Amino acid sequence: MADGAGRSPSRQVVEIPAVRLFLGAQFFSAFARSLLQATIAWHLWKLTESYFMLGVIGFVEFLPVIPVSLFAGAFADAHDRRRIVLTTRSLTLCGAFVLAAATGAASPDVETGLVLATAFALAFASSFENPASSSILPNLVPIRIFASATVVSANVRNVARMSGPVAMGALTATWGIASAYRVTVACLALSLALLARVAVPRLDASARPRVSWAAVREGLAFVRDQKAILGSMTLDMFAVIFAGATAMLPVYADEILRVGEFGYGLLSASMQIGTMAMALILLWLPPMTKPGRALCWSVLVFGLATILFGLSRSFPLSIAAFVLAGMADQVSMVTRSVILQLSTPDALRGRVNSVGMIFIGASNELGAAESGFLAAVTNATFSVVAGGFACLGALGIVNARMPELRRFEVGAAGGAVAGEMP
Repeated sequence: MADGAGRSPSRQVVEIPAVRLFLGAQFFSAFARSLLQATIAWHLWKLTESYFMLGVIGFVEFLPVIPVSLFAGAFADAHDRRRIVLTTRSLTLCGAFVLAAATGAASPDVETGLVLATAFALAFASSFENPASSSILPNLVPIRIFASATVVSANVRNVARMSGPVAMGALTATWGIASAYRVTVACLALSLALLARVAVPRLDASARPRVSWAAVREGLAFVRDQKAILGSMTLDMFAVIFAGATAMLPVYADEILRVGEFGYGLLSASMQIGTMAMALILLWLPPMTKPGRALCWSVLVFGLATILFGLSRSFPLSIAAFVLAGMADQVSMVTRSVILQLSTPDALRGRVNSVGMIFIGASNELGAAESGFLAAVTNATFSVVAGGFACLGALGIVNARMPELRRFEVGAAGGAVAGEMP
């Protein structure tokens, strides 16, 4: 491959044909998933108008995360990662198709059951897919431009995740909930078509581990011994468990801010607007040499923005608070990815990514459950604001207990990580 002299690293990334196909598949998949997740939350809220049920859906989505993700990583290291992603996205497509057909044609109780069942199936498929999907990009680009590839990939996902909830609000307000499910099906089909054309290098058969508990333990032991990786995962998990306010968005849109379906779509998209804006900024900044320190600062901003959102009674201020939270979250995502991917040998990437997905999946789903259940016994505002303060507390504890995260630095040559490579 050319040395890329005179061309920016980001341009070198998108000049690789396999990367362009992979990014296209990522876009349509991320758009479909964000559209589906926003639609499921709004659909369940309109069916039940229950804070408790918003917590239940988070708990249902959490159930498959740990058992599935643990073995999904070992499976991704032992099998064709692209085929795994194709299979799991096909399952998600089937779930969206069922909801598209059943919405409005079944009783409210049946629809509620189908929504919860689809949420579980989506979480199951995502838990199996994510370790394999996250392990593909490092095999498509040279290590010297991987940090830039991470930012480009994040930009693609952020545009998709921002667009999905906005599309959900417009579709639902105009043509009803079923139309959002139908668009999800079409976008997942496009993602499958693009991904099927990506040529992914395969591991040497002799280097593939057997899918076993021993292989799972190897990935867990690696994460335990790499304190920067463990610290980044732990910090992200507790920050999102406590400060994740997305589960309360239907309540804020419908009861507190009174902005309806379209306003809900804008609220849901506002965090992705922030992540996209920050990803664009990161494209023009020099690569981060101290991602651990940047991660800690980003979590601080995330917690403060969550508190501001919880207290706000102004729709523009609420949008601004979530945009700020999204900008902080983007820094967090990029720094975590750089720390994890550049510290992990390829033969372990699936298993280490699976551990990361457990932390991320557990935080998103447990955060939704925590928000819903706490709101049911207090109120939505207390749930969000208390979570923001708890996030700041978690940051202080992780900083004190795992200083290796704060001191983590990227080496100047070859993408090596100073003091962290095994």
